[in-house]
Amino acid sequence: MSGGTADQRAQSLSGKREQVSEEREFSRLGALRFARRVVEQQATREPGLIDRWIADEQRREAEERRGQERRPPTPDWLLEVGLNRTTRSTSTAATAGTPVNGLALWPQAEAMRALTDGVPACLLCRPDSELGVLD
Repeated sequence: MSGGTADQRAQSLSGKREQVSEEREFSRLGALRFARRVVEQQATREPGLIDRWIADEQRREAEERRGQERRPPTPDWLLEVGLNRTTRSTSTAATAGTPVNGLALWPQAEAMRALTDGVPACLLCRPDSELGVLD
């Protein structure tokens, strides 16, 4: 019979179990050491990455502020426009604070021209009085 006596086979099997157990312990120990190395690398790398993200966001905010500062002021006058968004309607001229749908912002000179051309003034905010364009 091959494999020796029963005692020899049991001893061999027991030795293999111990070897597998040791390998398993080594694998767990290796995994823990690997995890520690990963955490150390991230601890040294991540703050730099986050600092770059912070710097990028600060740059974006500064660009946004500069853009807002350079933006021309919003016109104070509204004129209702036609469906093609270029022709003025003959319905209403109003101040920018008036909540009216379908109105587009126009410069003051354009609003005055519209009022003198016969576009009626808004009855609520009376831009004709404010601009000095009275019939």
